[in-house]
Amino acid sequence: MENYEALLATVALMMGASWASGINLYAVLLVLGWGGSTGHIDLPAELSVLEDPLVIAAAGIMYFIEFFMDKIPGMDSVWDSIQTFVRIPAGAMLAAGAVGDVTPALEIAAGILGGGVAATSHATKTGTRLLINTSPEPFTNWSASIGGDLLVLSGMWAALKHPEIFLILFVIFLGFSIWFLPRLWCLIKVLLSKIGKFLGLIGAAQLVVPNESGSRTPETELQQPDRVTTLERLEQLRNKGMLTEQEFEQQKNSILKGNIH
Repeated sequence: MENYEALLATVALMMGASWASGINLYAVLLVLGWGGSTGHIDLPAELSVLEDPLVIAAAGIMYFIEFFMDKIPGMDSVWDSIQTFVRIPAGAMLAAGAVGDVTPALEIAAGILGGGVAATSHATKTGTRLLINTSPEPFTNWSASIGGDLLVLSGMWAALKHPEIFLILFVIFLGFSIWFLPRLWCLIKVLLSKIGKFLGLIGAAQLVVPNESGSRTPETELQQPDRVTTLERLEQLRNKGMLTEQEFEQQKNSILKGNIH
């Protein structure tokens, strides 16, 4: 029975640390480091380095920075992109350290699982925040950020105090992620496509500029344009009322005659 409980606690710590690392790594390091140093958490020997005051201080500084960066619309996505190179490897190392002093094969396997779990939770958070950023108001970002912090703290508490409950919720999270991430990726692709079309219209508008007489002439800085693409953009401008029919015909004739230089 004791071996079963010890195994359950180890698995919960391994999965909990890697899962939470994908959301807020520095909060995880603070919880484990502070809990271990005060005796509230019995960390494996491989993770005892987290109890060092220097590690706790560094994690606290980085958590302070992330706390504010994560609440600024736009900057939170930039921060998440940078943290991709930190959260996933750290999640793998924490998972490997959580299994304790065992065979190298088991540590490597734990690291692989931990990295995959951290990548899953990180992708879920990053993609969700990217969609939230389509709304210009900051309140949604603040709510999502604070909710993420509370989720990490409550998840780590459950993993350490109630491993059975945490593992059940963890399995539910994996199932949800398998269902949610493909749909999230489709929504992100639609969003990026709309942004691309918007930027394309702006680029097309720059193809024609007013001259001294008030009419529009081709942008002289355009070098060797793709005529088909340019004509399509001009047609979009005409349909949106940005060009008159006469101006459209003049530009089209200029493009077809190769007068853009």
